[in-house]
Amino acid sequence: MSEGGASGISGISTVSALSAASGISEAPFNAVYLGIGTVAWVVAVLKVRAWRRDPSQGLLVVAVTIAAPATAFVVAAPVLYRLIDRLTGRGNLATLLVYLGITGFSAAAVVLARMWTPPKERTNSRVWDAATGDTWRQARRRLAVFAVLVPVMIALFFTGGAGSPETPLTFDTTFATIPQIAVFLVIYQALFGFALIDISRVCSGHASRLPYGWLRRGIRLIAVGGLVACGYVGCKVIAIGAAFAEVDGVEWLSTAVGPAFAALGAVLITAGFAGPAVAAWTRRRRDYQALRPLWDLAYRADRRLALEAPASAWTERLAFRDLEWRTARRGLEIRDGQLTLRPWVEPAVVTAATGVAERAGLDDGDRAALIVAAALRSAGEALNAGTPPRPREDQAPLPGLDAEPAEERAHLVRVAGYLYAPLTGEALAVATAAE
Repeated sequence: MSEGGASGISGISTVSALSAASGISEAPFNAVYLGIGTVAWVVAVLKVRAWRRDPSQGLLVVAVTIAAPATAFVVAAPVLYRLIDRLTGRGNLATLLVYLGITGFSAAAVVLARMWTPPKERTNSRVWDAATGDTWRQARRRLAVFAVLVPVMIALFFTGGAGSPETPLTFDTTFATIPQIAVFLVIYQALFGFALIDISRVCSGHASRLPYGWLRRGIRLIAVGGLVACGYVGCKVIAIGAAFAEVDGVEWLSTAVGPAFAALGAVLITAGFAGPAVAAWTRRRRDYQALRPLWDLAYRADRRLALEAPASAWTERLAFRDLEWRTARRGLEIRDGQLTLRPWVEPAVVTAATGVAERAGLDDGDRAALIVAAALRSAGEALNAGTPPRPREDQAPLPGLDAEPAEERAHLVRVAGYLYAPLTGEALAVATAAE
C-alpha cells in the first residue's frame, strides 16, 4: 500500500471525503472530544486555583497532567483540527500537537503517580510533601526518556513528509507507510502505553492501602482508566502495523475502536481526579449548612463572637465558594459561644443527658454530642431568662472540648444534629422533672 494511490488508502480517503462533506459522522467525535476536553480543562483550572492558594509541586504536576490531555482532546476535534491546518498552512500539524499533548500527559502522570502518598503514610499534612529523594530519582529517570524521545518524534514528523491534508482519525493508517512517520507513531504509542501501564500499576498499589471511601474509589478509577486506555494503544499498534505491511481491512481499529477506548479511559481518569475533590466539596458544604443551628445558638449567646450577622436561608443555600474557610470560621465561633455559655450549663442536664444516652445505647461520639447539645440548649435558655451564671468551681465539664482538630468538626456537626433531636428534648424534660 503506497501513499500515492493504493486501494486501501483510496477507500479511506473516500470515506473521509464523504464524512467531511456530510458533516454527520464527525459530529459525535466533535461532541465527545470537545466535551471531554472542556470538562478536563475546568478541572485543571480548579487545580491551578488550588495551587495558587497553596503552592506545591504536586498540585502543579496535577494541573499539567490534566491540562495536557485536555488540550489534546480539544485539538483532536475534527472542526478544530482542520482549522489549525488552515491557519498554519501545514497539513496534519494538529496531529503532532495532539500527540505531544498526550505525551505530556504521559510524562506528568508518571511523575504524579510516584509523588502521591496515601494519607496514613505521610509525615506531613500536605499530600505531596512525602515525596522522597528516591521518588525524584525514579521520576528523573523516566522523564529523561521522554526528554530524549520527544525531540526525536518532532524531527521524524517534520521529515516524514506527511503534509497532505488528512482527516484526524485516519492519519496513522494513511501515513504509516512512510518509515519516519511509522517510527514517530511507534515511539508515541510506546511512551503512551508505558505511562498508562505504569500509572495503573502504581495507582492500584495506592488504592490497596487506602480505606474504603471516595479517595480509594478515585485512585482506582485512575488505575482502571489507564488500563482501559491501553486498548487505544493496542488498536493503534495493530492498525499501524497492518498499514505498514500494506494489509487492508483493519483501519476501523484505528478510526473507531481505538478512539472509543481513549475516550472511555479519559472519562474514567478525569472522574478519578474529580470524584474525591467533588466529594470533599460536598462534605464541606454539608458540614457548613449542618452547623447553622448550633452557630445560631452561639450567636444568640453573644453576637460579638461573629464577624457578621447571620446569613439568610437563600444565601446559605447558595454558598459554593470558600467553603473550607467558612466552615472553619463557623466552627471557631461555635467554640467561642460554647465557652460563653459554659457558666449557665446545669449539672443536672448533663447527668440527665448521660442517662438518656446510655439507655439509648449511643456510642461514645453520639453520647458526647447529645450531652453537649442538651447542655448548650439549656444554657442558652438560662442565659436568655436572666439566670445568674454559676461560679467557675461549680461549672460542669462538657465532653469534646479536648477533641483533636481533625475530629472537632465531626463532633460539632454531631452536636448540631442532636440540638433539636427527640433524645435531647427527653434529656431536658428529665432534668426539669428532677428539679
